[in-house]
Amino acid sequence: MSTPLFGILLTLIAFECGVAIHKKFSHTLVNPLLIANILIIGFLCATGISYDTYKVGGDYISFFLGPVTVVLAVPLYKQIQHLKKHWFPILTGICVGSLTSILCVIATSKLFHLSETLMLSIVPKSITIPMGSVVSEQIGGIPSITIIAITVTGITGAVTAPIVCKYCRIKDPVAQGVGIGTASHALGTSTAMTMGEIQGAMSSLSIGVAGVFTAFVAPILL
Repeated sequence: MSTPLFGILLTLIAFECGVAIHKKFSHTLVNPLLIANILIIGFLCATGISYDTYKVGGDYISFFLGPVTVVLAVPLYKQIQHLKKHWFPILTGICVGSLTSILCVIATSKLFHLSETLMLSIVPKSITIPMGSVVSEQIGGIPSITIIAITVTGITGAVTAPIVCKYCRIKDPVAQGVGIGTASHALGTSTAMTMGEIQGAMSSLSIGVAGVFTAFVAPILL
């Protein structure tokens, strides 16, 4: 268990179980990522295995977060005509969405009297982990808390995105992709790709733009 193989195998097995359960029930709330997290946490708690032991192999998977984020440019390239046609509303939507996310964190932190450090750690919650952890460190937050906030935000977006689009009657695929990618980064994008190629491409674009926008705007606002 002290070797990286344990963490890698546990992660892959948990995710495959999540995929199998998702295929069986075919419901948005039965998200493979959510199920995998529950299974891994449950297994570690039940067996008494420390997180540090699991992390030896888990870090190998985390290493690929950066390359995977770059690979998301592939579906964007395939749908580049939509970006050229709707570039202004797309960029405006991403920037407004990112700004709203930051302001909501600040307002909620003030309302519940959270410490300044905790608020700064949660501000980058809607951008992907490689960018969010760096932004958190630059503005005075705690990167480990930021990673937890980003993960929770992403899983929440991945699970609820189809439901929100349905009940809020958001039917345009470009709008769906921009909303999901801006709010819930790469984890939400995994759901957007199952909704359609256009949604996946627009969500992929939103990850990068939202990350850059947050990196520039967050320090100014704070």
